[in-house]
Amino acid sequence: VYNLAAAKVVLSVDADLFDAHPDALRMSRDFTSTRKVESGKMSRLWVAESVLSSTGAMADHRIPLRNAQLVAFLAAVDAQLRGGKAPAAEFLSDPKVAKFLEVCVKDLKSAGSSAVVAVGYRQSPLAHALAARINATLGAAGRTVGYVADIERPSHMAGIVELAGAMNGGQINTLVMLGGNPVYDAPADLKFGEALAKVQNSVHLSLYMDETSTVAGWHLPRAHFLETWGDGRAWDGTVTLQQPLLQPLYGGRSHLELIDLLINLKPTDGQKLVKQTAGALDPLASKLWQKAVHDGFALRTDFPKVRPAVQNFQVQLPAGATSGNRLANGQLEVVFTASTQVWDGRFGNNAWLQEIPDFISKTVWDNYAMVSPATAHALGVENDTMAKLELGGASIELPIYVMPGQAPFSVAVHLGYGRTHAGVVGGHKGKKIDSIGANAYLLRTSKGMYAAAGAKLTSAGVEYVIGNVQDHWAIEDIGRESLEVRLPELARQGTVKKYKEEPTFAKETIGPQPDQLWPYHEYDGYKWGMATDLSACTGCSSCVVACQAENNIPVVGKKEVLNNREMAWLRIDRYFAGDKENPEVSMQPLTCQQCENAPCEQVCPVGATIHSSEGLNDMVYNRCVGTRYCLNNCPYKVRRFNFFNWHKDLDEARNKVRKLLFNPEVTVRSRGVMEKCTFCVQRIQKAKIAAHNERKRVVDGEIQTACQQACPTEAIVFGDLNDENSRVSKLHANNRSYELLGEYLTRPRNLYLARIRNPHPEMPAAKPEADGGHH
Repeated sequence: VYNLAAAKVVLSVDADLFDAHPDALRMSRDFTSTRKVESGKMSRLWVAESVLSSTGAMADHRIPLRNAQLVAFLAAVDAQLRGGKAPAAEFLSDPKVAKFLEVCVKDLKSAGSSAVVAVGYRQSPLAHALAARINATLGAAGRTVGYVADIERPSHMAGIVELAGAMNGGQINTLVMLGGNPVYDAPADLKFGEALAKVQNSVHLSLYMDETSTVAGWHLPRAHFLETWGDGRAWDGTVTLQQPLLQPLYGGRSHLELIDLLINLKPTDGQKLVKQTAGALDPLASKLWQKAVHDGFALRTDFPKVRPAVQNFQVQLPAGATSGNRLANGQLEVVFTASTQVWDGRFGNNAWLQEIPDFISKTVWDNYAMVSPATAHALGVENDTMAKLELGGASIELPIYVMPGQAPFSVAVHLGYGRTHAGVVGGHKGKKIDSIGANAYLLRTSKGMYAAAGAKLTSAGVEYVIGNVQDHWAIEDIGRESLEVRLPELARQGTVKKYKEEPTFAKETIGPQPDQLWPYHEYDGYKWGMATDLSACTGCSSCVVACQAENNIPVVGKKEVLNNREMAWLRIDRYFAGDKENPEVSMQPLTCQQCENAPCEQVCPVGATIHSSEGLNDMVYNRCVGTRYCLNNCPYKVRRFNFFNWHKDLDEARNKVRKLLFNPEVTVRSRGVMEKCTFCVQRIQKAKIAAHNERKRVVDGEIQTACQQACPTEAIVFGDLNDENSRVSKLHANNRSYELLGEYLTRPRNLYLARIRNPHPEMPAAKPEADGGHH
């Protein structure tokens, strides 16, 4: 259990602490709390990984290494800290790697017990043992790194291998599967589907009639977690409670209720089962039950911390860990990584998530083989072309995506795609609905669950256009060079050193300021505004999904994305800068800026977009005739046009349940109408009405926009700018605040706070040039 709030130096080795880790939400908040340059708190983040992650994007220093090399890198860190001999690994002699290693170790030493070394789930037991020894050597164990007693249970891998063998041997007569989809995602060498077909009685409890349900003898509808009672443990062991928001729509049961029914042969209410379990824990005695239900968790139920002694052990590096940076085709490394959209495939039928751009690549509705620019050149493969990926006698075909920051000669593939029985969104063979993407599970075996060596990648020579929401306006090389010059003006950033020397560097104006032709309007009542801290944004897209849910925003599918017609009101632009093989990454959430001098208002011929008395740039849908002049005149490109009536079939009987998806406080828009962010005006009005009834003004913090409410790092703050004590007013007055495209005199109500990095003074600065092809 990592305490990043107390850490001064963090080394993440393939850990992806802000996305793939089970405790990612808390660690995101804790880490960004140490990046407040105004308070003098600035931690430093070092990252070594094979696949560019959200954590790598937040790093002050990052080095791309193949998955197999990371254990040797850890062994070198361990050796330098303890005064031992570093492993004889060829890649460690690379000047960039050697410098990164040298300065990183020096930084860890200086932090001592305020350091953290974290290792990800893809790494071997040896890598985790090395990390434990490093943390103990630094004195971090028990302070910034806590340990809890390991739960004694067989490994998941050992269990499923044993089960598959028993099914093939005819030893299983009846099998009950509680959730999961092993026919789809079990290791390919187990051939789980064939083994399951040999079981006489098989039952699958599942939300969907998925790949496993089609092979099983019985399919039982599982109640959704929003329909049932349940309990669990947080990462630190804290008891958590799950409560239903509505009755099961399809008569489903939870796994708790099914297990109890199998034992007692009579149904028991889920709440009673959870309460019985809670009653067995002292901190959840009956008198505290109501508080636990109210809070959703029970205090002081976390696992007790232990102080394990790190035994001395010799480091025996596996084959491939010491190899150089270049590999022959046929010896490539493949890294299997969970999708940031559909995870392991369980969300394959969720259209919202299919159309949420990948955090780094900004692609939608697809998976692909990610390779570095240098690797793509060496192998002769190109962006948006199909390729054949072979591993261990199996092969799949999928498109190529050239990803800056990917480790050399390492191919990363997202799992969770190629579903044959996901549903009407994710693909269904029986209903003749094409699958989305390629099934990478066909390459994954029990011997290489997270990474494998010996792969071959060859071009198929067939064009395939990947859906990407950021490169719609990519232009020729000359235009890209101009873009690189402007990047520091858009997503502004600096170092701690620069901030100390020039605290107001972000406020620098671009070019001559145009004259204001008329007096500014004064707002006597409320004056709504927003602030977005780029130092805190990890690019996780929680805000994007929240906006989609709150405002009834439709999904359009890959075809219309390729036509530049996606409807999301909020997007997160990702920028690469510096070395294409190891770039710096910047994130910038962008939505309607609610400009006081709004260019869109000046060109609308029917007054469909107008200014409210509180300074909001309002849309009057009934007036809009769809000229799209406003979209053309918006310098931020945040307006969306309904080319189709996305809600025309809502009244059909098959969509009765789908209607429950929509927020009744936000109207759905029709064809030919423009739409955009409203600063969640429905929430503003609700809070104003409540405050009026209580004869008071809206108090700061009572209104949260959907994006602000969902942000785990508090990067987005909303409030009344006329309240000088509000958080948003103080952030607008911050030295780091600036107006995006302020030279246009649009006077946006959403100000950005420049990102501050904390590079080590001994590390070389990033090169000024950037990769315009992936802006």
